[in-house]
Amino acid sequence: MDSPSVIPYIFLLLLVGCSARPLYPLPGRRNDRNKQPLQTFRAYNIAHRGSNGEIPEETAAAYMRAIEEGTDFIETDILASKDGALICFHDVILDDTTDIANHKEFADRKRTYDVQGVNTTGYFLVDFTLEELKLLRVKQRYPFRDQQYNGEFSIITFEEFISIALDAHRVVGIYPEIKNPVLINQHVKWPGGKKFEDKFVETLKKYGYKGSYMSKQWLKQPAFIQSFAPTSLIYISNQTDLPKIFLIDDTNTPTQDTNQSYWEITADGYLDYIKDYVVGIGPWKDTIVPCSNNYLQTPSDLIARAHARNLQVHPYTFRNENQFVHFNFSEDPYNEYDYWINKMGVDGLFTDFTGSLHHYQEWTNPFASGEKEATRLLNKIELMLSKFKYT
Repeated sequence: MDSPSVIPYIFLLLLVGCSARPLYPLPGRRNDRNKQPLQTFRAYNIAHRGSNGEIPEETAAAYMRAIEEGTDFIETDILASKDGALICFHDVILDDTTDIANHKEFADRKRTYDVQGVNTTGYFLVDFTLEELKLLRVKQRYPFRDQQYNGEFSIITFEEFISIALDAHRVVGIYPEIKNPVLINQHVKWPGGKKFEDKFVETLKKYGYKGSYMSKQWLKQPAFIQSFAPTSLIYISNQTDLPKIFLIDDTNTPTQDTNQSYWEITADGYLDYIKDYVVGIGPWKDTIVPCSNNYLQTPSDLIARAHARNLQVHPYTFRNENQFVHFNFSEDPYNEYDYWINKMGVDGLFTDFTGSLHHYQEWTNPFASGEKEATRLLNKIELMLSKFKYT
């Protein structure tokens, strides 16, 4: 006959089994009802162009690695090909992150276009069809990062990007950007007079993305729409209720569509205006807390003013390499995460190193409030069990 002391031990095992932290497997198809939901109790881990600190940016492999490492959202920049396909790619030119220079058949495609008031020369994505773009291979942007994957992965489409998120074992959000809409609408034309923004929203709707922030529909397929172009965000507000993030560039860079200065778009009056269309802002972190000689200076009050208007703040971009981590943080990314999450109080972070941010958050804040209470109860039960002596 079993000893009575075994009963509380079995109870403990049941509790542990119910409250254990889930693993983060690689993507694969699974019924939505079995998926682990999106965490919403701590700052969002936003995989900036995928886990591009390890694998070339905006590739399927970079996004799959980010999901494996525990990201909440995979982030991408959306541009359009010559024949109107929506493409995941950051730069308007192909020169810096593809092997375009090795394709002699495209040698005559180099052009010079006006990009936000600057004459830019290169191989523009808008001058290539989807079929041609698929011939190229992506390479790492920075020479000090791992080069072993150069030439292995192709450019992917918006639809392929969405499929990666939907095929994950858990709920993974998407965070696509309407990138350079002025340039795209100048060079790419769609039937019926449709605009780049129209095709962007149509694609999201096609795959079931809808619902306001934290609604039941949104939690099933979470998405933020981001852009540096306020006109685009306002335009699509009549087409979708998905939450939108207004990206804010450097203090010296005006908005690409309205030519407004940083100081104009961060003023109280403009925040009061834009809050009717967006749920948050995405500023470059060095504009929130300026730096000089790689040391942080006095923080601005932008986060406080945004939060006072119920706007989230998702700064960009967090990178692990020493040249990107200010001296105040002792060249330790965890110290930087601690500063921005616990002192500055941001609501999400764009990072090139998804795994680092995830490990930091699991170490410092692994449980929601209800899970914390369950953990305390487990600790008490463990203490009681330790007093039992078996004979």
